[in-house]
This record gives sequence, C-alpha cells and structure tokens, in this order.
Amino acid sequence: MIPYKQHYFVCINERPPFAKQSCGMNNSHQVLEKLKEAVEKHQLMDEIRVTRCGCLGPCEEGPMIVVYPAGIWYRNVGPDDVEDIVRSHMLQNKPVARLVHSGPESLTAY
Repeated sequence: MIPYKQHYFVCINERPPFAKQSCGMNNSHQVLEKLKEAVEKHQLMDEIRVTRCGCLGPCEEGPMIVVYPAGIWYRNVGPDDVEDIVRSHMLQNKPVARLVHSGPESLTAY
C-alpha cells in the first residue's frame, strides 16, 4: 500500500427524500469530484488520496470530509470551498480554519 501524505474521505451518504439531512443531498458528490480533479491537476496522485465514504455522523453539518492522518474534520463543505482546501491544505498542509469542525470532543457523540 502506498503511504499517502493525506487521505481525504468525503461522505456521499444519501438518505431517502423527506428524511434527515445528508451529505449526498448537499452536493457532496460535486465536492468529491472536484477534489479528485485537483489531485490530478496538481499531479498529487502519489501523495494524496481522495475516497468516497458513507456516513461520518454529523449529518446536519454536512457535507463532511475527514482528512487523515492528521484527523482534520471539515464541515459544511461546498463545491466552492474545494479550491481553498486544495490551495491551503493539500498544497501547504494548512487546514482551512473556517471549515474545520469545532473539535473532536463534539464528534464523540456520533
């Protein structure tokens, strides 16, 4: 297995219509595709992996992304936020503060 420097997991979970909010209902598929395109555009395939995943828990704050190995959680990520994530986190290893989840203690309830 390739030891990636960063691995982005993007929730694409979709609930049935009229159910609780979900990341898939809030354009997470577009976020996933834009992240994958950025990895290719910047030729980062050997360093960064982008993977779709199921529910990460805090659905009402989605779309959610978790980045490993640092364990950074992003919330409410839209397609327009991807460029900031690419420029700051992927290329400079600096998380985008305005999108970072409030903290791991708030995720333990999920």
